[in-house]
Amino acid sequence: MAKQAPQSDPAQDAPAIGAPKRSAVGLPAVVNSLKMANEQMGALRSVAALGKVNQHGGFDCPGCAWPEPDKPHTAEFCENGAKAVAEEATERRITADFFAAHPVAELAGRSGYWLGQQGRLTEPMLLEEGADHYTPVPWERAFEIVAEELRALDGPDAAAFYTSGRTSNEAAFAYQLFARTLGTNNLPDCSNMCHESSGSALVETLGVGKGSVSLKDLYQADLIIVAGQNPGTNHPRMLSALERAKRAGATIVSVNPLPEAGLERFKNPQHARGLVGPGTKLTDLFLQIRLGGDLALFRAVNQLLLNAADGIDRAFIDEHCHGFEEFAAEAKSTDREAVLAATGLPWAQIEQLAELVLKSRKVIVCWAMGLTQHKHAVPTIREVVNFLLLRGNVGRPGAGVCPVRGHSNVQGDRTMGIFERPTAGFLDALGREFGFEPPRHHGFDSVETIRAMRDGRVKVFFAMGGNFVAATPDTLVTEAAMRRCRLTVHVSTKLNRSHLVTGARALILPTLGRTDRDRTARGDQFVTVEDSMGIVHSSQGRLRPPADGLLSETAIVCRLARAVLGAADPLPWEEFAADYDLVRDRIARVVPGFEDFNAKVRRPGGFALPHGPRDSRTFPTATGKANFTVNPLTAPEVPAGRLLLQTLRSHDQYNTTVYGLDDRYRGITGGRRVVLVNPADAAELGLTEGGYVDLVSEWRDGVERRAPHFKVVHYPVARGGAAAYYPETNVLVPLDSTAEISNTPTSKAVVIRFEADSGLLEAR
Repeated sequence: MAKQAPQSDPAQDAPAIGAPKRSAVGLPAVVNSLKMANEQMGALRSVAALGKVNQHGGFDCPGCAWPEPDKPHTAEFCENGAKAVAEEATERRITADFFAAHPVAELAGRSGYWLGQQGRLTEPMLLEEGADHYTPVPWERAFEIVAEELRALDGPDAAAFYTSGRTSNEAAFAYQLFARTLGTNNLPDCSNMCHESSGSALVETLGVGKGSVSLKDLYQADLIIVAGQNPGTNHPRMLSALERAKRAGATIVSVNPLPEAGLERFKNPQHARGLVGPGTKLTDLFLQIRLGGDLALFRAVNQLLLNAADGIDRAFIDEHCHGFEEFAAEAKSTDREAVLAATGLPWAQIEQLAELVLKSRKVIVCWAMGLTQHKHAVPTIREVVNFLLLRGNVGRPGAGVCPVRGHSNVQGDRTMGIFERPTAGFLDALGREFGFEPPRHHGFDSVETIRAMRDGRVKVFFAMGGNFVAATPDTLVTEAAMRRCRLTVHVSTKLNRSHLVTGARALILPTLGRTDRDRTARGDQFVTVEDSMGIVHSSQGRLRPPADGLLSETAIVCRLARAVLGAADPLPWEEFAADYDLVRDRIARVVPGFEDFNAKVRRPGGFALPHGPRDSRTFPTATGKANFTVNPLTAPEVPAGRLLLQTLRSHDQYNTTVYGLDDRYRGITGGRRVVLVNPADAAELGLTEGGYVDLVSEWRDGVERRAPHFKVVHYPVARGGAAAYYPETNVLVPLDSTAEISNTPTSKAVVIRFEADSGLLEAR
């Protein structure tokens, strides 16, 4: 019997405020995980599902991309992982009766939290032009509708094919193959909005746009710097790795505008000391940096290293690096006052960090979106690479770059060719394998796709997972752009906001999730994913699917390809849909590192992809060496009376999926419309704690972007900054305010002013 979903939409504008926590996880996380699992799945299904998460022969957590250890713990999942599994394996169902009872206009007024709580989608649904309700549609008719709309386009570039990071390698490879067979490279993905800056910087400097470290390296490191990242909420299993590194002797430095409980002290629930004891103190040095000041911090440390005796590894630089002299000249000229203004840190703390570096042979820098979503994000990450190259901390065990990615296969999707700017080598290999000429012109990334829909150049939008409307910047512009499309299609497991902001016609295609058994005429299938550290492993769901007739993402792509391309297309789409081994055989012949794919991925734990800088200190860059770069020292300009806003997640959230209305570690319960402001800044601006304000962003286009009715919370944020949750504040991020080179939205650098509560939220 299906579990009951909540019928009322709880108020989200009256949060209660308490004191922030000073430690993370422990018994409350265990209790909360079990409570939600039981509410969504029931006791027996919870045991069956959670016992298979991140296990050899089980399924990969649908949450983050943090890797599993060689010998996974019996409970190899975190609180948010348990929530993600519970929401996917829920016994709640959305049937045709639900859509018959709820017109689209009504659903569009519901919160994302309420929509997500309704359960799993069970059958394809169609919103016809002019209709006010979704109605059921057979699979074959759904594919015919997509085919009709695609054939009616002026050309293939009038369609865009978006991918969420949860898509498997097999589905992603088939998806990009279909799009390129159709004739377009319009393959935007969620990486465009998150870690594109990391890839851009790392490809230029090291030649590989991925991290260079493994879990084993973390355990061997002398010094780990965690910058612009909150693992306690966003990648909680990372805390276990940091605890192990700390117990092995590592020093940990946290660089962040907010103190985060998980980096202060970790209570590991897998050990008695974490349940009843004080846990493990993780951070040795906390640098509470101003928003956007990370480039200045690493530049200053680099200057100190250059001026120190034995501060650099000259032999490594001479043998493996290019551009050192130009970089060194720029770094040595760094102005101390400019650094202090940009970072907000005492110079003594910067010197303390440099001293820790000089004492350490093996250094790792971990980062996430706190570094990647700024205008100068790419130069910042290039400066991080400069910092590591100075002392030879690339290609050495226990050292390297560690961009910590979000969705569990966002890195694998890019490896499989989900990229609007593919390399010539990838296209050559794809063309040889499948006997066609792939398109060579660049396609649209996520921001460019929104612009193209807005301008009428893209008329069909197809999303493989995700919640594009809620995830992207400039919400009102994005929604208006989506509504200009002829057809919008979403392959989804659950209902979300994007299903309710539609083109003239819209389709919802329900799909199997990670937890579901995937059985075809050839037997039970498994898929593969790539974690944040380049390990490829299998994932196989074991639970009964929520409805008969659900298709996997791979099957949906293959059946759509046949419907669109017709019987004359020579590719064996039906065979691919029936047997994923055949897809993997083709991947093995196209993508470097996947040779003998089917055999290697069947080994427990999978296999590591090759990484030249890590494995052999070879750098496939334009110069053939690791590149030092010159990065002008910049910092965000914030006018008087304004603050710089960063968007962030609550602890009851993963990306745009909201599991609940609490942020336990920050002391906020029962609501999400809060803005965190330093008490000193609040006093200067006349912001009373507990009062309500509108947030209004300011940008050079002069357009007013307003997020109404936010409760002011006095919080220990770095001076000059503020923080609030997305997607509620995505409306404030200008579409055209993006990072140089990567075109990533600047969601961590939004200039805002505060105005009296307008009452607009209540009016809506």
